[in-house]
Amino acid sequence: MKQERAAARLACGAEKYGPFGPAAVKPLSVTRRTLDGTALLKVYRGIEPLGRRDREVAALGMARRMGLRTPAVHGTGEDGEAAWAVTDIVPGAPCSVDTTRDMEIFIELAAAVGAALHGSVAGLVPGAGWQATGPASHTHRDFLLEQLSVSCRRQPWWEELASMLAPLDDDSTVYLHGDIKPEHLLVDGKAVHVVDWEASARGPAACDHADTMFHLVRDLAYAGVGPQRMPLDLIGQVPVAGPVIAWRVVRWLDRRRQGDIGLLTQRDLRSLAETSTPAEAAHALARLITALRADGVPR
Repeated sequence: MKQERAAARLACGAEKYGPFGPAAVKPLSVTRRTLDGTALLKVYRGIEPLGRRDREVAALGMARRMGLRTPAVHGTGEDGEAAWAVTDIVPGAPCSVDTTRDMEIFIELAAAVGAALHGSVAGLVPGAGWQATGPASHTHRDFLLEQLSVSCRRQPWWEELASMLAPLDDDSTVYLHGDIKPEHLLVDGKAVHVVDWEASARGPAACDHADTMFHLVRDLAYAGVGPQRMPLDLIGQVPVAGPVIAWRVVRWLDRRRQGDIGLLTQRDLRSLAETSTPAEAAHALARLITALRADGVPR
């Protein structure tokens, strides 16, 4: 409780952009809306707060220059070990998975975001953020594996996962949103705003496609929709290769409860990685996430 009260304290230097309403406290961020509803204060805390803030701010500006609608940044600052940014609150309702048509819209819009971002850029190297200010990964495979914890490296399937991802090294390096999901695409009539860019990166386009498929299936499964009721042939239109969706499941489990990563078996990994089409990958993903939910893994 004491830690939550401390986290909810207004970030030093941000007060000039207010007044702000009450804080919404999450493990890695604290957000507040201005009382007039026009701006959002986001305080980054916990894991690499300054780097996450800088990556998001840089991507917001660069994506806008690519033709995407993103929130404008009004100011940034630091408060002790935390970092913060104040951005516009953009209009629009988030995409959803409530109906088949809702899913069609999300898939179409995610593809449009990818079309804007995923052009090949000469000299671009894999790594976190859109600006190569920190260490770059040597290969796409390195970039994906570096996002996983030591717990993953201790699993019996680790070396096999690394081998599965090797073909990605031949893909072009592009700009990635890094967290494509329905709630990050806000629809306002014919306009679409793209939000939450702190996971932006440079890597293979397959990562953004994997996010699209993963979040569709995960959200449906945790809404109680079984694989037999999911529009998996529709979801299978997302161009995802089996090894990348296998990696995406590993990353999800790695960020759940301690020990959840141990629920994933070599057979589970192969059931995803050895699929030959996106539709097959969607079917295998639905079966696996449904089983993991039944095992108690949180969303």
